[in-house]
Amino acid sequence: MTEKIDSSFRGETAHASLGSEFYDPVMAARFPRHILRFRNDAWAERIGLARLGEAKWIDHFARFEPLPGSFPEPLALRYHGHQFRVYNPDLGDGRGFLFAQVRDLVDGRLLDLGTKGSGQTPYSRSADGRLTLKGGVREILAAEMLEASGVYTSKTFSLVETGEALQRSDEPSPTRSAVLVRLSHSHIRIGSFQRLAVREEHDAMRRLVDHVIEHHWPEAGKAADPVAALYECITDATSRLVAEWFAAGFVHGVLNTDNINVTGESFDYGPWRFLETFDPRFTAAYFDQFGLYSFARQPEAIHWNLARFGECLIPLSDQARIEPIFDGFTARFQKALARQTLARLGLAMPDDTDRAIGIVHDFYGTLYMSKAPFERTFFDLLGGGIRERLEASPERARYETPDWAGMIGTLQSLDPAPGLEPALAHPYAAGDAPETMLIDEVEAIWSAIDRDDDWRPLEEKIARIRARRAFSTTLGLLRGPNARPNHVPLAD
Repeated sequence: MTEKIDSSFRGETAHASLGSEFYDPVMAARFPRHILRFRNDAWAERIGLARLGEAKWIDHFARFEPLPGSFPEPLALRYHGHQFRVYNPDLGDGRGFLFAQVRDLVDGRLLDLGTKGSGQTPYSRSADGRLTLKGGVREILAAEMLEASGVYTSKTFSLVETGEALQRSDEPSPTRSAVLVRLSHSHIRIGSFQRLAVREEHDAMRRLVDHVIEHHWPEAGKAADPVAALYECITDATSRLVAEWFAAGFVHGVLNTDNINVTGESFDYGPWRFLETFDPRFTAAYFDQFGLYSFARQPEAIHWNLARFGECLIPLSDQARIEPIFDGFTARFQKALARQTLARLGLAMPDDTDRAIGIVHDFYGTLYMSKAPFERTFFDLLGGGIRERLEASPERARYETPDWAGMIGTLQSLDPAPGLEPALAHPYAAGDAPETMLIDEVEAIWSAIDRDDDWRPLEEKIARIRARRAFSTTLGLLRGPNARPNHVPLAD
């Protein structure tokens, strides 16, 4: 490995074209230590940074020396948002910034390199702008597991331990510090539009809409009403995202409008959890006292956020065009959930959408009533319930009950998906158990790091998750390294 950036690397400054009223130039914090703990070599290769040695990697992703062709200084983005449905005009990038923009060398799409824990900004309020090392480890695990589960997610690109002792109310303190870099297709969020709407900055709103269409949803620009078309693209992408969370048994924890972006990517992993069993009321965040963002209320939360987004766009479009798109969210979500759930089971989506939705509804109902292990059930029922797999499962007695026997019979009436045969042949499918990401596993990985500075459990877990990701690719849950087309209409 050398210290060179590949000649194919393409730095970008697209966000700067919006104008200085969209961001504040900031400086990164100076940290006492820089210990590289994680680098995403697959994505480094994909953007032309794979040959960076450790010293230069730290220079760029812990000291934040500019990448060639991108921003000369980091940008703290300005936005507002509803937090637990209370409007907050005092948001913005408070412990992160947009460090650089680059081009994906595979598909040419624009990518953002954003940070978490990189120091204070004008929007930090009373916070220190730092990230705990445990928070960074949790973000690695969340992003890796979500991608392996077929969820469209940001990628953890880098994690560097920074040598500070932090005080936190939700962790034993003092606790270790880190700075994280994540890679995604955009950090523009619903809250970016809300800020302009409440300030009545209509010209800036138009610039932002045009920017998002140009860089992320170019097909919307070809429509008779590009603004309504953009809303449809983002509504569709976001309905698919929440369906992917549901089928993965994932609880994000904090679905405020500043955590929903314009590309339909999942990002910003704080108090997340994966379900052990199907529990509609399970809440990930200890501070979500009323379960606003509980597992089964996540579609409702996203729908509510999209209503706020639509309100921002109506002055540039027409309410009569925006409202039908909003009203169609539930149909989009139900169809996406049916498709994603059946895909996880290696089954083809029937032509009769209503039938598919009914089957999947009954599947989750059976999962709930039986209290069956969430991930184990998907693992055992790959292919709809193949006898050899059911007999080998420690849950085999459960599948012999009338409810599950009837459900399995229904699943077996569906056609196999094209990827089922290679998936069944994959070593992951032949294993004894599915790869999971339950809270006890996360805490054990962190305990080894915190107690003994032992990073092997994390490295071994990532290796096993990536084996599951390879299996998911055979099922068609991922397209390449989680690439996907920008927009597929509801009628597909």
